[in-house]
Amino acid sequence: KKFEKYCERKIKRNTIYLSSEVTNMIKFFLLVNKQGQIRLSRYYEPMEIHKRTLLEVDIIKNCLPRTKDQCSFVEYKDIKLVYRQYAALFVVIGIDDAENELAVYELIHNFVEVLDKYFSRVVLPDVLRFSNIFSLVTVQTTAPAIIMFNLDKVHIILDEMILNGRVVETNKSRILVPLLALDKMTES
Repeated sequence: KKFEKYCERKIKRNTIYLSSEVTNMIKFFLLVNKQGQIRLSRYYEPMEIHKRTLLEVDIIKNCLPRTKDQCSFVEYKDIKLVYRQYAALFVVIGIDDAENELAVYELIHNFVEVLDKYFSRVVLPDVLRFSNIFSLVTVQTTAPAIIMFNLDKVHIILDEMILNGRVVETNKSRILVPLLALDKMTES
């Protein structure tokens, strides 16, 4: 009987509940440029497209005009917005009240580090091959453009890190394993 109770507890602990009672910690993930254009959006809860558009406009109005001296956590309706600016791109994540803002802030930094690790390894050598044409300043300013032309890979990275609104992986090497495998397959 002790073993049966132990097994029941293990099963309950490892069961994924798909009911409406369990909510996603992360509501959405947005990548926005300085002009306010959405470059990537991933929603982890169903929402009508019209409502998404209105939400994105409000988020852009709330986050982009803020200065670097202001807090990177913004209360918006029933959602907390955590954002971080990198060069010409803003990463904005909407979370519920139960989520830790600092952990999400670090998640954003981890996401950007993974992008940097992958794209500097894969794309930069191709750019540096033409180093007589490009300067380092050009390489730094074209980094957001390189990401935008490889959105499929950015989506793969994001999917490896966040699943159904929950953070599932933060190890940079493990996140890049599927992409590196795809790269090997395309090379051969």
